[in-house]
Amino acid sequence: MKKLLILLISSVLMIACKSGNGSKKDAGTEKPVITVTIEPLRYFTEAIAGDEYTVVSMVPKGSSPETYDPTPQQLVELAKSKAYFRIGHIGFERVWADRLADNAPHLQFFELSRGIELIFDTPHQHVHSSAPESNYQEEEMHHADEADGERPLLGVEPHIWNSPTNAQIIAGNILNALCLMNKQNESVYLERYNTLCRKLERTDSLICNMLSTPNADRAFMIYHPALSYFARDYDLYQIPIEAGGKEPSPAQLKELINTCKEENVHVIFVQPEFDRRNADLIAKQTGTTVVPINPLSYDWEDEMLKVARALSGEKATEE
Repeated sequence: MKKLLILLISSVLMIACKSGNGSKKDAGTEKPVITVTIEPLRYFTEAIAGDEYTVVSMVPKGSSPETYDPTPQQLVELAKSKAYFRIGHIGFERVWADRLADNAPHLQFFELSRGIELIFDTPHQHVHSSAPESNYQEEEMHHADEADGERPLLGVEPHIWNSPTNAQIIAGNILNALCLMNKQNESVYLERYNTLCRKLERTDSLICNMLSTPNADRAFMIYHPALSYFARDYDLYQIPIEAGGKEPSPAQLKELINTCKEENVHVIFVQPEFDRRNADLIAKQTGTTVVPINPLSYDWEDEMLKVARALSGEKATEE
């Protein structure tokens, strides 16, 4: 019995030692963190950064990045990040810009919309957002308190990532940011960037093929206008149900129904963050199909192809 007790104690001590050694090893090899605003940015960043960083999203699944408020725990975790990659025009980013910067003054901020021809919610439809390459670090790592001089950009259509063309520009901005953060890994980042760009080009080619079919739709309706840049890429007509963040009035609903018929719309896209009752009502009146999509999904390529398939008639099935 005594021998058995001694053996048991020895075993427990050995397990404790192994556990303790493992914890020290894990703590010593903890990866630096990059925070991004939304899941599609996490997808692009991980594709280029590889396993060198842990990439986390501020806006969780099922939440709207226009109205989301971070939790206190997220603010604590943000302070541990090495960099923040942001779109620069999303409601969440504009509202929280100063507070995020104040909470983590050491944090490097990178604007991923740099170089993209932006769409405005004004008669002036497009603007080219660019800066000299030599000023990239100075301009893109600024803190949010410098954004006060850019208030006209509040009218920017923020969903820049829902576009294969823009996605390549975003990828280039991520590549530049990572190289500034770790110059030694530049060749590795460049190789991964090139791999990602080939995927983006393939996605663009597949979408072009699907939308070039004779029966492909040239117009579509969507609850929240998240596909403005997608529509621009492929010369499509996007008809939003939501106007200025507000539900349509009965008169506006009637007008939307008429527009749907006039433009020969067959598909109404809905997103998980929004109520789909008005979309269902319009669909019932027009015989269109309601297709759920998630432009905020990590599976960026799948979502882009899903939109194209629905417009081509390949998989426009109601869910």
